[in-house]
Amino acid sequence: MALEAFFKKPKNELEKGGRLPPVKAETQYEMTEKCPACGAETPLTLLWENLHVCRCGYCFRMNSRQRVRFLTDKDSFNELYEEMESVDLINFPGYKNKLESIKVSAREKEAVICGEAAISGTPCALFVMEPYFMMGSMGTVVGEKITRLFEYATEKRLPVIGCTVSGGARMQEGILSLMQMAKTSGAAKRHSDSRLLYITVITDPTTGGVTASFAMEGDIIIAEPGATIGFAGARLVEQTVRKKLPAGFQKAETMLEHGFIDMIVPRNEQKQIIGTLLAMHSVKASFHTCNKAEWNGKYENSV
Repeated sequence: MALEAFFKKPKNELEKGGRLPPVKAETQYEMTEKCPACGAETPLTLLWENLHVCRCGYCFRMNSRQRVRFLTDKDSFNELYEEMESVDLINFPGYKNKLESIKVSAREKEAVICGEAAISGTPCALFVMEPYFMMGSMGTVVGEKITRLFEYATEKRLPVIGCTVSGGARMQEGILSLMQMAKTSGAAKRHSDSRLLYITVITDPTTGGVTASFAMEGDIIIAEPGATIGFAGARLVEQTVRKKLPAGFQKAETMLEHGFIDMIVPRNEQKQIIGTLLAMHSVKASFHTCNKAEWNGKYENSV
């Protein structure tokens, strides 16, 4: 009997007529992001809901696909030139492997995406640079895609919206990357000569050859709060002039004060502001393409 009792399975709480003890709820740990401006830890879900903006107003970096989603009308974005991607043109050491690894980590083929979309109902051509692809550096493919987009917009008579973020020209492509400054600027000029609107949205950071070319060539230049805008880096400038730089050097607020940009727009207001500007330009463009009678009949109540 003692041996049988030893192997006998004891009754559980339900067999005894009792209740099982309540299961303790596991503590949920949510990933957070620390704000470099105010130091606050914000849950990622809350950041996503607030367009990656901290409560203090600091703008975290946003990848190109996220920016397209919040800026354009739902399902209106039609990507162009998505098959284009960089190759190692000058056999720069390690560049080929770097490209392969960055394509996987960034989940993009290149440092800019281009396409046609609608913003608040107005059609436009759009390019958005990718901060997680070599910090949006401008290589031959980046320059070619943006040039083609300007040419497409000129042919279709569309305004262009460009969201920039970049560390400058891509050194792994040498002089071929620097050539893109002139090429993109020429395409932007032809677009402008066709009396078409170009709006740039400068995000943090926009520097180097991108600042020295298409980023600062917009008819209207918008910047996000606190965005770094410049050519050479602040440390390099400081070492060159051998003077302590003033507070806010190369920041959007300083650029606005000195007339280099037109306005600073918080991220959650950008779609509304850009949509309004596009609508205003669309009405103005219609004035130049119709006669007075048509204008009075179609637009006299809209302006």
